[in-house]
Amino acid sequence: MRAAILHGRGDLRIEPLEDAPLAANEVRVRVAFGGICGSDLHYFHRGAVGNFAVRQPMVLGHEISGSVVEVGSGVTGIAIGSKAALDPSKPCLTCSYCRAGRSNLCENMRFLGSAALFPHVDGGFAQHLVLRQDQVIPVPDDTDLLKLSCAEPLSVGLHAVNRAGSLVGKRVLVSGSGPIGLLTARAAVLAGALEVTSTDIEDAPLKVARERFGVTRTFNVAAQPGALEEFASAHNPTGYFDVALEASGSPLALAGLFGLMKRGGRIVQVGMLPQGETSLPVNVLQSREIELVGAFRAHDEFRLAVECIVRNSIDVAPILSGTYALDDATAAFERAGDRKQVIKLHLAL
Repeated sequence: MRAAILHGRGDLRIEPLEDAPLAANEVRVRVAFGGICGSDLHYFHRGAVGNFAVRQPMVLGHEISGSVVEVGSGVTGIAIGSKAALDPSKPCLTCSYCRAGRSNLCENMRFLGSAALFPHVDGGFAQHLVLRQDQVIPVPDDTDLLKLSCAEPLSVGLHAVNRAGSLVGKRVLVSGSGPIGLLTARAAVLAGALEVTSTDIEDAPLKVARERFGVTRTFNVAAQPGALEEFASAHNPTGYFDVALEASGSPLALAGLFGLMKRGGRIVQVGMLPQGETSLPVNVLQSREIELVGAFRAHDEFRLAVECIVRNSIDVAPILSGTYALDDATAAFERAGDRKQVIKLHLAL
């Protein structure tokens, strides 16, 4: 088989790779589609995501779907030929976090296409992939595998909304309208938010937020730097937003949220921030009792995301921007950063 292997910053090669052997509890899948995620772009352009730097050649990709081609001797309930959602998370299932129902915080997590461990964990931009049986979720035969490959980013948005607590009747701000930000905003709308405001530095994703995802209002904060001032505490002494979901990964965006929050509001950090320390207005956090919580990947929300896509209760089609052949992966990565025209590009594997 062949795979898209990153050898260093900007050096992505399509190379042969041996199929892995199959254990009794494992499933071999043929990968159909792989979405290019923001973390993949960080690895490609910068050689790192946050504190995770690439130190050896690594197969990228973790937003994938496919079909089953082989099952191990101990696998039940998964038929050869089945279409399937492919969960990139492989928690150990035995550590205290896994046993407490927080497997996204697993002490021994092996996440596809991640440089967090060394040796790195190869990802899903490969024609074949071996996964543990609980990572393979069969779906109906009529499921659109391109849409299904968006289950992982949708699960991140669903997890972020869960970390925010009940949004029923709340005023919500989503900072950043990349794929994760857009799906988070859609999840917030469906979670019963009274209103959802989305921001970004490009008009194209904001149009999707307004016209396709039910967002109340949008602001291009690059074109209108003072657009959020009307919501700031100087104009609203009691604050305005109950919840903010920071999905841009910008330290400045995060710091700017505190002055927009109601007393006792909650900020959920969803986007990965750059490596290093981030300055925050802690005095405002303290005096207004604002809660700042992290949201990292997803837990049970992955299966929920699969169900939402299969049932079309959340339509991910508005974020789909095109598909490239595996041989054109480098061109796809170079174009994927053009946020004026692209929300989410996929590789057909």
